[in-house]
Amino acid sequence: MDREKLAALHDLTGRVAIVTGGTRGIGRAIAEAFVCAGAEVAVASRKADACAETEAHLRSLGGEAIGVPTHMGDIASVNALVDRTAEAYGRVDIVVNNAANPLTLPLGQLTPEAWAKSLDTNLRGPVFLVERALPHLEASGNAAVLNVISAGAFLFSAHVAMYSAGKAGLMAMTRAMAAAYAGRGIRVNALAPGTVDTDMVRNNTPEAVESMSNASFMRRAAHADEMVGPALLLCSDAGSFITGQVIIADGGLTPH
Repeated sequence: MDREKLAALHDLTGRVAIVTGGTRGIGRAIAEAFVCAGAEVAVASRKADACAETEAHLRSLGGEAIGVPTHMGDIASVNALVDRTAEAYGRVDIVVNNAANPLTLPLGQLTPEAWAKSLDTNLRGPVFLVERALPHLEASGNAAVLNVISAGAFLFSAHVAMYSAGKAGLMAMTRAMAAAYAGRGIRVNALAPGTVDTDMVRNNTPEAVESMSNASFMRRAAHADEMVGPALLLCSDAGSFITGQVIIADGGLTPH
């Protein structure tokens, strides 16, 4: 190890990343970090105006980026995201599945429609995004998939059961993909945040936000930027021997 090799560990120059849910919160922080690390980044969210604003913002940081309106519950839209990225940059090296649907209903009041809406976005969409990107990832030589799950996948999450089920399912798929694709040079890992100060968290009542923030040993919500370190580790050469793992970044919430 020397200074040059150390400096290169987090360098993403020449790599192309897709970041879903990339226009705000954790996804935006990761997209900013990847651009600053030298990657070309495609950010995706449902809203075209948010994609356009984020594209301009990332370019203002001196990077190369495109915003691609995408509905993760729609497989055709998911496929188009991969195709658009490959057309723009000629390759896909990194996939960050960060987009999520926070829809929740109490157990005992679930509906098939709500179940489909939640799981299609939180589990089916991410899995099929990787399926579509697979030929590009196989050709990469530096391929990494990062599935952003949740500490809720490990907890007694009675109030957000559908959300946690999707995230737990994505954790299982992370491990399955890691086993299936290691021989093809593709690493697959997951990041499980705890309470992070994002729009998704702020949409709860003030009492609920306070309760979530105080639930961990650190007794606060994380800033979205605090998810960048684990994400960059798992998607760069710094994590070149890590696959099939979950980094739990939750301030000491989960006893796992």
